[in-house]
Amino acid sequence: MNAFRKDFPVLSENKYAYLDSAATAQRPVQVLKAVEDFYRTANANPLRGLYELSIKATDAYEDARARVARFIDASSSEEVIFTKNTTESLNLVAYSYGRAFVKEGDEILIAVSEHHSNIIPWQTLAKEKNAKLVYLYPNEKGEYSLDEVKAKCNSRTRIFAMAQVSNVLGIPKPIKEYAKIAHSVGAVMVVDGAQSTPHMKVSVRDMDADFFAFSGHKLMAPMGIGVLYGKKELLEAMPPFLTGGEMIEYVTEQSATFAEVPHKFEAGTVNAAGAVGLAAAIDYLENVGFDFIEKTEEKLTAYLLDELKKVPHITVYGSDSYKEHVGIVTFNVDDCHPHDVASILDADKVCIRAGHHCAQPLMQFMKVNATNRASLYFYNTEEDVDRFLTSIKNVRKELGYGS
Repeated sequence: MNAFRKDFPVLSENKYAYLDSAATAQRPVQVLKAVEDFYRTANANPLRGLYELSIKATDAYEDARARVARFIDASSSEEVIFTKNTTESLNLVAYSYGRAFVKEGDEILIAVSEHHSNIIPWQTLAKEKNAKLVYLYPNEKGEYSLDEVKAKCNSRTRIFAMAQVSNVLGIPKPIKEYAKIAHSVGAVMVVDGAQSTPHMKVSVRDMDADFFAFSGHKLMAPMGIGVLYGKKELLEAMPPFLTGGEMIEYVTEQSATFAEVPHKFEAGTVNAAGAVGLAAAIDYLENVGFDFIEKTEEKLTAYLLDELKKVPHITVYGSDSYKEHVGIVTFNVDDCHPHDVASILDADKVCIRAGHHCAQPLMQFMKVNATNRASLYFYNTEEDVDRFLTSIKNVRKELGYGS
């Protein structure tokens, strides 16, 4: 048991082998306490009141924004917009930037392995603007050819959107290279960082992303808080996504002027407690250290992959290298529906994900309807993996196949 596990109430008693952190991470007590302390000591509507308690809430909220900016290496906190999650962040880009700058005949380039959150907004935009949605397709290891990227990212491309890490195959992408290609043809690079931000050090400036989205709950923050990073000059050129309270400068009966970024994109009462929880999660994450996180995940992923390959009737999807799984191992058991597999493991208190993982185009490309996914984080142990392996070896027997 590693030293950090004691901080996680759901894990500390070792009741569950929790292998579904790609869906949502567990929360340490430090994050839970930060949220509780906000509601106990600073519960007021941020940005609106001139009294001490509201000012305290505003300071906590804006301090959290600055903390996020440092965490992802943004140029300033003005480039950080708080949203509900990655999905809302990507929708914001599609509806605001996309509607303003994508025209008929333009192209939007995405990968077939994208999460639905990074597909459906672009589908909707393409239909509305009579633009073309162009797909990239991987090899059997889940890797994308740089030659295909260069061929399909052309003078008609306005947006190139891709996840830094696949939520199904776990493979990290060379976003810095892709951004360079996108910028060479005048396109913007939109990055889904939901599966990368919890597991590796991110620098939006180094990768030169124009937009970068991630969810707090995948890196131990509360649900309902997310982030969109955008280069300031792009955000300033974009119309608001939602309108109403707080995002305005001045309103008359027939017109309105809008607040400066980032508040232009944060209509209504904000999730201040969620932002405070996100800042606490970032503090915790950086205290653990990405070196420890990466080494722990690589060790556990290598062990899981090596042992899983020894089990008969198992198909593992994606690369053979544990370093290209970023804690995610997706697999199927012959003749067994993934939902049955997950239910059998659940009886042993082993938690995995089963289904299409909000990536149906990838499932169709792989010629499967659904898969199982075990996803690791730094708080997992070899005992968790052993419990998973013991349970998975019994699946076919439980379903009447004998072995």
